[in-house]
This record gives sequence, structure tokens and C-alpha cells, in this order.
Amino acid sequence: MLKERRNVFAFWLGSAVVTVGVVLHLPMFWMARNTGFVLAGMPMDAGMLWGMVLIVLGVMAAGFGLLPVSIEVRPPREFFAPLEDAPLRSPHWMLMSVITVALVIDIMKPASLGFVTPGMRVEYGVDRATVALLPLSALAGTTIGSFVWGALADIYGRRASMLLSSVMFVGTSICGAMPSFGWNVAMCFLMGAAAGGMLPVAYALLAEIMPSRHRGWCLVLVGGMGAIGGYLAASGMSALLQPHFGWRIMWFLNMPTGLILIGLSPFIPESARFLQQMGRGDEAHSTLARFGDVMVAPMQRDSGVPASRAALLPAGRGTPGTGTALTLAALAWGLVNFGVLLWLPGSLVAEGRSMGLASTIIAKSSVIAAPTIAVLAYLYGVWSTKWSLVTMIAITTLGLLAILLRGIGSLPFLADPIVPVALLMVGSSGVISILLPYTAESYPLRIRGRATGWVAGCSKLGGLIAQGFSVLAMVPGLGTAALLIALPAALSLALIAAFGQETRGRDLRELEAKETPSNGAAQVLSTV
Repeated sequence: MLKERRNVFAFWLGSAVVTVGVVLHLPMFWMARNTGFVLAGMPMDAGMLWGMVLIVLGVMAAGFGLLPVSIEVRPPREFFAPLEDAPLRSPHWMLMSVITVALVIDIMKPASLGFVTPGMRVEYGVDRATVALLPLSALAGTTIGSFVWGALADIYGRRASMLLSSVMFVGTSICGAMPSFGWNVAMCFLMGAAAGGMLPVAYALLAEIMPSRHRGWCLVLVGGMGAIGGYLAASGMSALLQPHFGWRIMWFLNMPTGLILIGLSPFIPESARFLQQMGRGDEAHSTLARFGDVMVAPMQRDSGVPASRAALLPAGRGTPGTGTALTLAALAWGLVNFGVLLWLPGSLVAEGRSMGLASTIIAKSSVIAAPTIAVLAYLYGVWSTKWSLVTMIAITTLGLLAILLRGIGSLPFLADPIVPVALLMVGSSGVISILLPYTAESYPLRIRGRATGWVAGCSKLGGLIAQGFSVLAMVPGLGTAALLIALPAALSLALIAAFGQETRGRDLRELEAKETPSNGAAQVLSTV
């Protein structure tokens, strides 16, 4: 009990110290209000330097506070038996709301890149290839963050990984006060690492808590609203704040949004399935009571899934075709999300449209895309998980072809960018809404975080490829880029159609029932 209180104190103290470190950067930002918040070339003052030291120390203290009292894996004495037909209780709805907020904040970070690079390019006087180092650095961070946080979630817990990511969100808001382009690149790498760690862990946590009867549509609804909300928040805040505070304000938003997540931490439970896996039975009992589920005796472990049904299930580690399909689908999505959609604001500005108008166009497209998430959640939960994913990839491909045709100018109604952008927003938001839940439902508990982290990381690798072309000044026209990206998108569609497995209504215990000790984590992930 004493250790637990010490850890709680360390976490909240560390969070407070990080916040103080960020606040010490605000005077320099506000001092430049009479120059349009231009800080390029200004020397860092003592407050900023001490603030950086406090942020590092605060993150370390918060990370220490989030460590479990013991990470020794002990065989559980009893096992989780979810009430598969249980109704959703108020704690379920509360968790869904909190995870939605977390995903909105998480997706808002990389989505902001397209809105800050034009202003950054002007302030620092760098060319298009040089400014592309910023999204490249941020995406490298998100890729590494997805892999690392996915592994941490399987060792230290889903909740701890999410909260550490939130603390880092707060700390990386100082990117908005960096006086040189190099400092921005370095800080945005750390911001990306924090953002990349949130997404896969949130899906793993939600998949393990929701009853099977409701899991599918809940995961997609939360993921979809998070994706749409992230773009809407980024574009809306850009349109609202950039004209008054410049591009830097988009990074300073990390502080209040990160603090919101930290403040919501009491409503984020640890996964009872994970707690049992680690032999932390008392904590698992507490979580189960909160969500209205039950425990069963050890002898019931193997009989938790009907033998007649378990015999028909695919092995827990999946097939090589499924793993390859998920990887390629993630890469294709990354090319769209961190390629076309990040290049789009700059392309619209090059057409003679203002940044405010470009932000408004993307915001309107987000609003148009939002209602489709409810339909998608219904289709995923009632119709088919596999074919819902195929449908969203098809819409994304259609949006890419619309961008191509708009560039050619063959269809007059596409002169207004709303139609192709809305198709891309609907398709890409739908893909990411389904892809990670689908992955989380396809792999067993002890490597679920790593598997979901792998697919999430691969989605960022697509972005790294796209931004690598930007750094090398090899980005083609938007229409040509859309055509080139449509090819792997179509390939991923064909592979999912051919190798994807149906996961609708699957009891997650089925994966555990088919997994044997020889099917280790390395073997499982080797197929992804």
C-alpha cells in the first residue's frame, strides 16, 4: 500500500513539474506578440533552459510513478469470463467517451503538421524540401512510439502506457517556443513519439474491456469519431487561432489537451485481462466489479470456449497472408494520411487560396465525413468486419482517383475540392477506425499490444516514405501522387479481400484457446 501511494504521488508530482517547465516557455512566446509571434533567431532565456530540465525530470518522475509495484508474471489463480451478452453499463460508456477524447487529441497532433509548415517555412526562410524535415521527424517519432509503446503495454500495462504518453504530450508543447528550425525538428520527434504510443494501446484496452456483443461497433465508433474529431479539431483550431497567434499556437495546444487526458486518468482503468495475465488478481477483481463482469475457477479456463467452436477457429497467430495484408493496408493508409492530406493545404495555397480557406475546406470535409462513422460502426458490428474494411479502402482509392481527375480538369464539378477531400476523409478515417480494432481482435492478449503497435507503426512508415520524397524535393504533383498511392491502396484491398478473416462476434478467449506455448510472441508477430 505504501508503494502504491508513493507511485501515485510520483506520477502527479511529475505531471506538475512538466507543466511548470512548459509554463516557463510562455513568456518568450508572448514577448513576440508585437512581431506576429515570430521567434526565429531569438536566444533562449534562462527560463526556457530550466524549463527543459524540469520537463525531463518530470517525465522521469511520472514514468516511475506509473510503474507497477511488481512486474513479475505470476500464474493467475482464476480467469476472466466476460459476460458476452452483457448490456453496456455506465462505466463502459464513460470509458468510450474518455478513449474518444484521447484519440481526438492523439490524431490532432500529426494532423496539425499540414497547417504549421507553411507558416514555419516563411518564418525560418527555408525551402519546401527543408521544411519537410519537420513532418519526417514527427512521423519517425510516431513510428518508433507505436512499436515501443505497444511493447510497453504488454509489459507494464495499457493504462500506464497511455498516461505516460499524455505526460509527454504536455512536455512537447514547448515546440511552439523553439527559436530555431533545428529545435523544432528535434522536439517534434518527441511529440511524434508520444502521439504514436497512444493509438494502438487505446484500441487494445478498449477491445479487452468491452463485451463481445458490443465490442465491434464500439471500437469502430470510438476510432471513427477520434479520427474525424482529430482532423476537425486540427483544422478548426488552425482556422480559429492561427490568424491571431501564428502557427506556433498549434503546438502550445499540446499542454491543455495533455492536461485534459491526465485529469481524466481516474476514469481510465487497467485491463482486467492484462491484470490477470500478470497475476494481479485483486486489482482484476476491482476492475471486474466496476464493469459488472465475473471470475471463474481455474478448471473452467479451457472450457471457456465451446470445444465445437474452438476446433473451427484459426490459430491464434493468424496466417502469413493476413499479416501481410494488414501491414500493406497500414502502409497505404499512411501514404494517404501523411502524404496527400498533409500536402493538400500547401497545394490549395499554391492555387491561390488562403490558409484560412484551406483550413475551412478540410474542416467542412471532416463534418461531411462524421455521419458515416455511425453507419460504419453499424456495418462493422452487424454486417462484416472484413468487408467493412475492404469498403473503406475502396472509398479511399476512389478519393485518390478523384484527386487525379481534378488535377486533369476533365470533370468540372471536381473543381471544388470538397468532393475529393470528403471522399479521402471518409475513406481514410474509416480505414484507421477499422484497421487497428480489426488487428486487436485478431491476436491473443499477451502480444496484442505489440501486434497492434506493429500495424500502427507501419501506418506511420507510409508517412515516412511520403515525407522522404518531400525532403528529397521529389514530390510529384498532387494528381500524380494520388495515382501512385492508389496503386498500393488497391493492392491492400485485394489482399484483405483474399486473406482477411472475419472477426465479427469473436470471443477473444477463442484466440487464447488456440494459442499454445510454442506459439510465442515472436512467431505471432512474424506473420504480421
